Amino acid sequence: MPKRILQGTVVSDKNDKTVVVKVERRFTHPLYKKVVRRSKRYQAHDESNAHKIGQQVRIIECAPISKNKRWTVMADESAAG
Repeated sequence: MPKRILQGTVVSDKNDKTVVVKVERRFTHPLYKKVVRRSKRYQAHDESNAHKIGQQVRIIECAPISKNKRWTVMADESAAG
């Protein structure tokens, strides 16, 4: 089974080797037919502490690393620059 990949914005980088990523999804409300935004925060493993607040990152599912961490930040060429 393929691993899920989500895209979001880093909202916190205070923890060591961890970033908090806010992922926003948009969907049409089933009754009111209006586009609704919902967001969720994921703790993701960032081995090199390379990502800072405000950056767009992609995270991928992984085996549990700690109590709350089940995602890892994907290495991107754009993150280096």
